[in-house]
Amino acid sequence: MRADQWHLSYLKVAQAQQISKGDGVVVAVPDTGVDPHPDLSYNLLTGIDIVAGGSGNGQKDSNSHGTSMAGLIAAHGGSDGAGALGIAPHSKILPIMSSTPDNLGEADDLAAAIEYATSSRAQVINVSSGGASTPRLVRAVDAALAANIIVVAAAGNVPHQPVSYPASEEGVIAVGGIDRSGQHAAVSVTGPEIDVVAPAVDIYSTSYDGKYSKGTGTSSATAIVAGAAALIRSKYPYLPAREVAHRLTATAVDKGPPGRDDEYGYGLIDLVAALTADVPPLGFESVSAPAGAGASTTAGARPGDDGAGATARGVVTLAVIVAVGVGWALVARRRRRGDDPPPRISR
Repeated sequence: MRADQWHLSYLKVAQAQQISKGDGVVVAVPDTGVDPHPDLSYNLLTGIDIVAGGSGNGQKDSNSHGTSMAGLIAAHGGSDGAGALGIAPHSKILPIMSSTPDNLGEADDLAAAIEYATSSRAQVINVSSGGASTPRLVRAVDAALAANIIVVAAAGNVPHQPVSYPASEEGVIAVGGIDRSGQHAAVSVTGPEIDVVAPAVDIYSTSYDGKYSKGTGTSSATAIVAGAAALIRSKYPYLPAREVAHRLTATAVDKGPPGRDDEYGYGLIDLVAALTADVPPLGFESVSAPAGAGASTTAGARPGDDGAGATARGVVTLAVIVAVGVGWALVARRRRRGDDPPPRISR
């Protein structure tokens, strides 16, 4: 399983995890729920079901999408090196079932999930879905950003459509995808809102009932970026959310035409550089952790998050696992959590 996760070596995850593993960071995953997979047994918190059909605590997923995203963020695998490995294996997952088992959801259900994540003091929110917005959803995203939460969201999987919401929201990290060759993934939406890209093709992760899955889409790329945000937030617990996003974009590996472009944004995320580079802050209010300060020790603590300090904008990634030939639909009140069926699951 670990050998099939090509994105781990591609992104030098082992080297990055020598610096940070995401200790003390809670990542909220509003999705189809998160099944208690053995590779996530140390990382899964008690969450909530926004929609009917779950177990009440977010820890049920009969679709696989949510469990796959959680695994890409925080799977710890087995002690023998078997199983799946996430980008930030010491981070915690707050599971929120905001989409039904058929992978459909209402925009206002996503809004309720983001509201819950904000009140639960999550430090990162991974939104591997997208579609239309509603006033409540816009307010929920804005409130999360104002609360110093990094919001990461998927750009979408139909190239000729605009970047979906909430990835299109200012302050949210909009994630596009690349393939195994490092080129723009054919399924990935392009547009001026794209911030960074990450692997999005043939991405292996956890699934329900202890199984594993392979998916393609910006959903996976988003979860990978959310894991990267958790690594940064753990190493620099005093850094405002918008500065975490700035580290990701400022250290990204430029691809395509020089500078930012609509396919790759600022480029491919570079985990090691994001954790080690000397990145000038965006503004005087940004404060790096003092010399010798370690990772945060309490999952809920966000030093400096008091009133004015909470003005930092966060990052959100929206990712969707997509299959070739599946169409995209934008409906005023209804949105898909993915543009496709659930990922293929090993039986």
